[in-house]
Formats: sequence, C-alpha cells, structure tokens
Amino acid sequence: MKKISVIVPCYNEEENIPFAYAAIKAQLDLLGDKYDYEILFADNGSSDRSEEVFEKIAADDKNVKVIFNQTNFGPDRSVTNLYKRTTGELIIGICCDLQEPPEMIPEFVKCWEETHCDVVFGQKTKSRENPIKFLCRKMYYGIIDGMSDCKQFHQVTGFGLITKEVRDIILQEKSQDPEMNLRHIVPQYGFDVKLLPYTQRKRERGKSSYNLYRYYDFAISSLCSTSIKPLRLMTIFGMTTSFVCFVVAIVYFIYKLTHWYTFDAGMAPIVIGLFFIAGVLLLCMGILGEYVSILMRRVTDRPIVVEKRTLNMDEDRKTDEDK
Repeated sequence: MKKISVIVPCYNEEENIPFAYAAIKAQLDLLGDKYDYEILFADNGSSDRSEEVFEKIAADDKNVKVIFNQTNFGPDRSVTNLYKRTTGELIIGICCDLQEPPEMIPEFVKCWEETHCDVVFGQKTKSRENPIKFLCRKMYYGIIDGMSDCKQFHQVTGFGLITKEVRDIILQEKSQDPEMNLRHIVPQYGFDVKLLPYTQRKRERGKSSYNLYRYYDFAISSLCSTSIKPLRLMTIFGMTTSFVCFVVAIVYFIYKLTHWYTFDAGMAPIVIGLFFIAGVLLLCMGILGEYVSILMRRVTDRPIVVEKRTLNMDEDRKTDEDK
C-alpha cells in the first residue's frame, strides 16, 4: 500500500487550521483503502493560539504530525524541512488558508495513477481574489518566464503532487539554497509535469502575512534565482552608457576646440550627466547586491529550521530504530 504525505505550512492560522484539517482528511478518506496517509503541519513560530489547536487535533488523530519551529523561518525553509520529514511515496503540498481547494487532492492522485507522471501541479486559471493582485501575479509570471534560463510554469505555486524521487532531487537542490521555490526547481530537470486547472478561492478567515514588501522580495529573489539575464543586461546597459558618454565627451571636446570663445556648456549637461551615471551605477549595484545575497544563502552553512518540538513524530523514529 502506497502512502501519501500531505504537507501544510502555517503561520498564525488558528482560525483556518481546523477547517483545513477536516477538508484535507475528508478528501484523503475518499481514496479508500488504496492509500495510507499522513498530514504534516509545520507551525512557523505562530504568535496566536495555533499551538493549542494543533495539540487537540494531534491528540485525536495520530495521522496528524506537527512540527513547531522555534521562530518564523519563512515558508520555503519550512516546506524544505517538511519534505525531509515525509515518509510517503507521494507528497502533496497545500496552504492552510484554503484558497487552494483540497478537493483537488483526489484529482492529483488520479492524474498520477493514469499517467505515472513525476509532478502534478494545480494551475490557477481564475481567481476570486483582488483582480489587481491577480493581474500583478500574471505579469510576474510573464516576466519570470521571459527572463528565466528555462521555461517556467505560469500561475503555479507549490500546490500539487510530486513523487518521492522528485522530492529527493528537490532536497538535493535545496541543500544549497533552502529558500529556492519548488515552482522554479521543477522546470530545470525536465520532469514529466501535468497541469490541472483550478479557481483560486478568496481567503475567508484570518489575514495573510504577506504584504507588499514580501511580495516584492519574493519576486526579485525568484528572478535572480532563475536567471543571469539581469547581469547580462546590466553589462550591456553599462557598455552602451559608457559608449554614449565617450561619444558625447568627444563631441563636446571637438566643439569646444572649434568654438573656443563662443561655446559655453553651462551646468545643465554636467548635472544631467552626473545624475544619469549615478543612477546607472546605483541600479547596477542593486542588481549585484541581489545576486550576492543569493550566493551568501548558498555558501552559509546553517540549519534549515530549528524545531522547538513535534507532535506524533516519535512513532516514526521508533519504527526506524526497530528496522
């Protein structure tokens, strides 16, 4: 009997946790006796009553396993640690806010059974969220795809199914950069990927921890992690600017020699040129800084997360020791 591991990262989702657990369990029960399953929650240092809610659920259902992180390590590092703790042959990722429909879980499994593909992703074709936000996401995916060194999937998050073999490769990649996102790792290795369309729901309970800055940070980090084109564009832009400046300097020099007493350049060209060059330099330094930060993440040897405690994980450890 194959086993399914459902991973659910959480942060301050006390209102959504019981509904997410009930919805996920109901869909897994629909699979019948064909599959065993486990539901792994990771609480990323929540400051609300999430810990109490998890304790009650885990006490009633031993298939629910919970990891309490010491602090908020971010969703990508938390998910990386969840991947390491899964024991199933199939791994399904879903968020706790229920904007992604748990009803897709049986569809993911059915698609895998019929095609034996490596990855089944849910793809947002419609959304009930703010239309401006959805439009911005659409533009983001277009930019990432256009700039990336390999073809990227549009409107795809970590919501979907992967096999244990794919998980092992992902963990190997994430051992260098734990904050690298699943959606950007999968296209690099030529996996057989199937896309299932769905409509993203509107958040009904709680408030998202993502603000404008976090969306911006994620977008810039994704762009620099998937492509070196910004560096190439920076080189081309710098060379073009240098050439233009050189030509302008030669023209000004010749014109001054031929009109020594009548030509007065004034301060405007100097000020404009100074601020233009300064702007180009600052832009280039900012792009370099983003790539340096990614290099720092990759060369810094530190734990993915620090676990404060776990629930229902001891049974797995005892089983492994007996083997």
